[in-house]
Amino acid sequence: MSATRSLDATVESLCGDLSSIRAPRGTELNARSWSTEAPLRMLLNNLDRDVAERPEELVVYGGSGKAARNPQALRAIVRSLLTLADDETLLVQSGKPVGVFRTQPAAPRVLIANSLLVPRWATWDEFRRLEALGLTMFGQMTAGSWIYIGTQGILQGTYQTFASAGETHFGSPDLAGRTILTAGLGGMGGAQPLAATLAGAAMLCVEVDPSRIRRRLETRYLDEVAESLDDALARVRDAAAEGRALSVAVLGNAAEIIPELARRGEDFDLVTDQTAAHDPLNGYVPVGLAVEEAAALRASDPQEYVRRARDSIAAHVEGLLEFVRSGSYVFDYGNNLRGEAAEAGVDDAFTYPGFVPAYIRPLFCEGIGPFRWAALSGEADDIAAIDSALLEVFPEDRALQRWLSLAPERVSFQGLPARICWLGYGARARAGLAINELVRSGQVKAPVVIGRDHLDSGSVASPFRETEAMRDGSDAIADWPILNALLNVAAGATWVSVHHGGGVGIGNSIHAGMVVVADGGAEAAERLERVLTTDPGIGVLRHVDAGYGEAIEAAERHGLEPPMPPSTGV
Repeated sequence: MSATRSLDATVESLCGDLSSIRAPRGTELNARSWSTEAPLRMLLNNLDRDVAERPEELVVYGGSGKAARNPQALRAIVRSLLTLADDETLLVQSGKPVGVFRTQPAAPRVLIANSLLVPRWATWDEFRRLEALGLTMFGQMTAGSWIYIGTQGILQGTYQTFASAGETHFGSPDLAGRTILTAGLGGMGGAQPLAATLAGAAMLCVEVDPSRIRRRLETRYLDEVAESLDDALARVRDAAAEGRALSVAVLGNAAEIIPELARRGEDFDLVTDQTAAHDPLNGYVPVGLAVEEAAALRASDPQEYVRRARDSIAAHVEGLLEFVRSGSYVFDYGNNLRGEAAEAGVDDAFTYPGFVPAYIRPLFCEGIGPFRWAALSGEADDIAAIDSALLEVFPEDRALQRWLSLAPERVSFQGLPARICWLGYGARARAGLAINELVRSGQVKAPVVIGRDHLDSGSVASPFRETEAMRDGSDAIADWPILNALLNVAAGATWVSVHHGGGVGIGNSIHAGMVVVADGGAEAAERLERVLTTDPGIGVLRHVDAGYGEAIEAAERHGLEPPMPPSTGV
């Protein structure tokens, strides 16, 4: 068999059938080195049926967030990664490989740009026109950057948010006896029930798609499903009265159930939402339509679909505003629900805050954010070894200690075994070096990829989410994610990406991601220390520049010295 035919056969075996893609496991390489095997495995892991929402359409999560533009582009990416040399870099333009250049061994192996439109043209209508022509795709955040790890990816962040809300409003991160109301059990929203119960709360989750409820039950992110709204309420109320953590789902449309609960005068301590409202065409089901009926209307009349979806979003937000008026603590969880409601005519949609300015920004000031790793061996024992090592490395981090004691029992892996934890400047580099040493010593059987969500301290400009209500008014300044990506290239990350629109939709964000491989070598250790220092470091400096006292103190503590003070007099 010729080398070309052999390569073709390998590509076909890895990704020829979109319904059965699975990342390779073990220590045997398919590509030329671990620096190219790692992106290959993570790309395929994103499309594993246990990970992706609709792998046959290449959709990973978030309504329409894709890993590759089309099946032909996926095959071409896989083929390129199989043959890429250690001094070459693959360029990927919105899910399509467009070039391979000789660079150097220290350069990233893959550079990715997704959905980037010139600002004046950065609208959903223009994006969809170009997408229909086959010229672009929506990469979401970690879908098109090949570092999605399933619902766990947002789990600890959601837990951190709920715990911080408890600390802020009730004086304790322990939410035992407290109730939470939310909607959405998709790729991101599915983390909510487990995060709530980890924090001790009783949660009611509204979900319109029965398959998503089943999936969360199967993966143990959700405890129970109720037959009716009254049944769900009774279960949640009983659990809260007993101080018992419980998550209960009810099948229904949030745009009907949330206003109905408000009309009844039902009381919840915290109220939020994680439907995929950032993309009203693909992520939100209008009132009056079952999931199958919604799919038919979406295909036959997308403009009518968006109109009806926005009307429903408006009703949903009006219900949330009633909870604000009745005294519940309501917050937006970063899906642009408020922005879409404002488009539909809800003038006071932004009455309640986003979760970042309300609860997370102090962590961002310290460079703390969602740090993650995946075991390329496919062995759950490798994650257990890393958990154990990090418990020893960070004995003083009480939140991390609690998380790493709970996660092994409560979190089901999707695809390649992975873990996430929130770590900041200094701690990320220490964790990366500890993981690299485990690989070197053989305690971990194969290299480990280390990355993060694009939702991070210094990697995103998103005025409806991460950079909402910045102290200096710099919410929409998008220089920072571009600088973050450039810095990660200079520091030697294994692959780097820049995306548009993830989380909140086209026109509303620019964000960057990075991944670096721990292969146990001395060069990997140097790379890890550089990348995992500079990446959170720019987050601290971004908040220093905005005038946050916590960031200024953190910078002084870590020896980060900005050449100039903040641009304003804050």
